[in-house]
Amino acid sequence: MAVTVLPYGPAAWLVESDDVLGLAAAVRAKHRAAGFALVDVVPAAGTLLVTMSGEPDVEAAAGWLAALAPQRPEPTAARRVVEIPVRYDGDDLGDVAEATGLSVADVVACHHAGTYTSVFCGFAPGFAYLRGLDRRLQVPRRPTPRTRVPAGAVAIAAEYAAVYPSPSPGGWHLIGRTDAELWSLDRDPPALLPPGTSVRFVAEAGP
Repeated sequence: MAVTVLPYGPAAWLVESDDVLGLAAAVRAKHRAAGFALVDVVPAAGTLLVTMSGEPDVEAAAGWLAALAPQRPEPTAARRVVEIPVRYDGDDLGDVAEATGLSVADVVACHHAGTYTSVFCGFAPGFAYLRGLDRRLQVPRRPTPRTRVPAGAVAIAAEYAAVYPSPSPGGWHLIGRTDAELWSLDRDPPALLPPGTSVRFVAEAGP
């Protein structure tokens, strides 16, 4: 698998890859044997930011990253499944049904039938981008974002599902709500759904 490695300062690289989580697992597992001291790896949609400590050999590090083959994520992360209870009563549920040609009941069933993977976090602390959304539910973002989305809103947009961890603006389609706490400084790690976490949505009765 071809990757592109771009310098990102004196001791960091931005690696473009089709398998960001697999590449992150390989970096974590093999950096010591390669002679590099790892500070952090930060996955995004199609890139991985790798930061090293000290004064690494820039050319050697870039070459190592370019040749590194992705591997399966760490077993502990792969086995971890977080269940999120959802009341499917979101303001955009009917609009999603109309846009997809499905009934409201089918939208709900499609959303909670699958298992999702947190591929990266961004936008707000604890906001995890979840892949695994049924293709039938993949609709574009709302043409006009809301100025305020409540914490706990369960949403979808394009190929992703997510839960808003705190009140914020947002342009995703709201299909439900949960009481799950997505971000807490009293928890280690604070994010409920760090990259690599498997997620299942569980329908619960309203209100």
